Amino acid sequence: MGKIHLTIDGKAVEAEEGAMLLNVARNAGAEIPTLCHNDAVKPYGACRMCMVEVEERGRTRLVTSCTFPAKEGITVTTQSNRIQKNRKMIVELLLSRCYNVPEIREMAAEYGIDVEKPRFQVREDTCIVCGLCVRVCDEVVGVHAIGFADRGPDRKPTPPFMEASELCIACGACVYVCPVDAIKMVQTPEARTIKRWQRTLPMKVCKVCGEPFFPEYQVQYMAKRVNIPEDFFEVCPNCR
Repeated sequence: MGKIHLTIDGKAVEAEEGAMLLNVARNAGAEIPTLCHNDAVKPYGACRMCMVEVEERGRTRLVTSCTFPAKEGITVTTQSNRIQKNRKMIVELLLSRCYNVPEIREMAAEYGIDVEKPRFQVREDTCIVCGLCVRVCDEVVGVHAIGFADRGPDRKPTPPFMEASELCIACGACVYVCPVDAIKMVQTPEARTIKRWQRTLPMKVCKVCGEPFFPEYQVQYMAKRVNIPEDFFEVCPNCR
């Protein structure tokens, strides 16, 4: 891949050909909000918050910067009235879906939205349907325990048939990547529960210090995936 040259917010920028605009613009100092982006998984463009204006061959259009590759000679604007108007609409729709989610209410206030008098009918959901949980389960963990169900405003991430999936290893990756804390994890010395997926698994206890460190099923999965003897996980990482 060679170097290309483009303009971002009036500043000449050099970037790797094929690099996504979001990272290129952020490296150039631009502030672009995101909800569905995480460097651990492939770009998805679900939340649309990262949209920017791209001028190419005399034509200007809005694109999601996380999925649009940097190109030679294009001009990029990351803040404009058009962009702000569209981002504000997105936040208003998210607020109506997830009215009591603190992260969304805070974002709405930043965009000057009256959180006490939303324009659209309010729902009591907690999930913004960014897809990060589904993608990290597929692309990083590799167990494919959750997917999407339904369409339109009823679309949601869920295990198959909306029941606890035997594929889930309760690793907690989905909990950590969720941008609005919609997936809760409860852990005791005996078990770990991923509440949204209704999955509870017993914990593995370290033979040295006696502290729980991984769910038993996660240990079995990791041992098979990396081809390491299972007794390697009889001791927690701290004691090892």
